[in-house]
Amino acid sequence: MRSGSGTATRNCTDPRGMTRFVRAAEEAGFDAVAFTEHPAPSAKWFSGGGHASLDPLAALAFCAAATQRIRLLTYMLVLPYRNPLLTAKTIATVDRLSGGRLTIGVGGGYLRSEFGAVGVDFQERGALLDEALEVLGELWKAESYRIEGRHFTARGQVSLPGPTQRPHPPIWVGGNSRKARQRVARAGQGWAPLLLGERLAETARTAALSSPDELATAVAELRELLEQAGRAADRIDVQVHSPQTDFARRATLSIDEHRHHLGELGDAGATWFVVRIPGGDLAAACDAVRAYGRDVIAAAHTDPNRR
Repeated sequence: MRSGSGTATRNCTDPRGMTRFVRAAEEAGFDAVAFTEHPAPSAKWFSGGGHASLDPLAALAFCAAATQRIRLLTYMLVLPYRNPLLTAKTIATVDRLSGGRLTIGVGGGYLRSEFGAVGVDFQERGALLDEALEVLGELWKAESYRIEGRHFTARGQVSLPGPTQRPHPPIWVGGNSRKARQRVARAGQGWAPLLLGERLAETARTAALSSPDELATAVAELRELLEQAGRAADRIDVQVHSPQTDFARRATLSIDEHRHHLGELGDAGATWFVVRIPGGDLAAACDAVRAYGRDVIAAAHTDPNRR
């Protein structure tokens, strides 16, 4: 199973700190670095447990220039926030300048006040997400592109240069609902669920998914949907965010307990696992990624019975 890492807090967000952190993650064996998207969250959300954030694609472009191997993941890019052709241009730019290392994790968003702040109808988010997925899937396949969008019209537009990865960088769709899995089956190369209970699921405006067994059931359903769509189920990635994603919480468990958890997720169909490193102290964050790389990632690579 592969590991992705993401943080965007104080000491890791200046140029030297970001360079030091992302290089430490790459050297530790992490497979991706990730940034989330919150362009204008409310003060209430922030004070209630929210977090600071950088623009994900801009931050990933910076990380691309500081690294050689590690993949660059938006986790999650809220596609309804902007015109999909503008989003596609930035995606293609980052993918091309990174040498084809971008993965696009996408979602529909859940903060109603943030939609209002950026001038987008919250009730349209599902339709806008589907529309953006259509654009990203088709834009670079032909010499020009036509679509009558909900709020825009493309009459033979071009988007050049396109991305290095063709027809587009991998798209991973977030969300626990059957609708999210249907989107993956129709237009995605990966699924990014969250293991969380009813209360947190309600906050995130998604379905509850609380155990590896429930994950396994959902992955089986996803594979059926893929087969119905005539697509190969074994080519779809499944990235999981679980309670053990938060490094501070995972630190209360033994390494063996955490490895067992990863094994359960792997048996359920997961191929990637999210690791969230505290970013308040740069030195501590770099030490944490090195420790995880040594104790978990390297061990998984050397022991075939471990993931």
